[in-house]
Amino acid sequence: MPLKIYLSQVSDGNMKPDNMDKQLSVLDNRAKFLLKNNISPNDTSLVKVSYDGDNYTRYLILGDEKKGDGIVRESDIIVDALVTTAANHALFLPLADCVGAVIYDETTSVLMLSHLGRHSLEQSGGVKSVEYLLDNFNINPDNLTVWLSPAAGRENYPLSSFEGKSLQQVAKEQLASAGIRTSSVSASSIDTTKNDSYFSHSQFLSGKRKESGRFAVVAIIEE
Repeated sequence: MPLKIYLSQVSDGNMKPDNMDKQLSVLDNRAKFLLKNNISPNDTSLVKVSYDGDNYTRYLILGDEKKGDGIVRESDIIVDALVTTAANHALFLPLADCVGAVIYDETTSVLMLSHLGRHSLEQSGGVKSVEYLLDNFNINPDNLTVWLSPAAGRENYPLSSFEGKSLQQVAKEQLASAGIRTSSVSASSIDTTKNDSYFSHSQFLSGKRKESGRFAVVAIIEE
């Protein structure tokens, strides 16, 4: 079954609230963006990332009972990646510089949407995301394809823990270490720190953007 990936922009609105006052507007933005792409909010689950604690490699395989979680009701799970094997169950990840990795095996219809930010990559999140799939499903890594979202580039967001490499560069290296072929990984060329169509948290914190927010990556196996 075909994989579809949808990417929101600043014009679609903020996709993650930074305070309770923005909660309702964000929920409305999420619903409008999903419906615009013919995806039901009731069939969508939020990858809700938290920086509380010291573990940034938390993964979960979803069942149907988690449809709508974080989208039409409050999310009760904190994760760094979600996995589904069901058609028409969309995964929704808000971003603003970090990498969103869409990992898919068409032969087994296993789909993961993984958040690969600095914290996750420092804990080998790219490797561990793939290892989680291999541990839980009968998957050949040669069958996995990966798409990497727009992210902050090396010029404005070098990773000091990785010799100044970019988020995407480190993600690609970790995916290769996990056994994914280089030819099976594609990456957006968009640098969020240079393209005003996408939110950039680092540029906002440095005073170069007036608006704080998150854009969204949505991945879904469509029937």
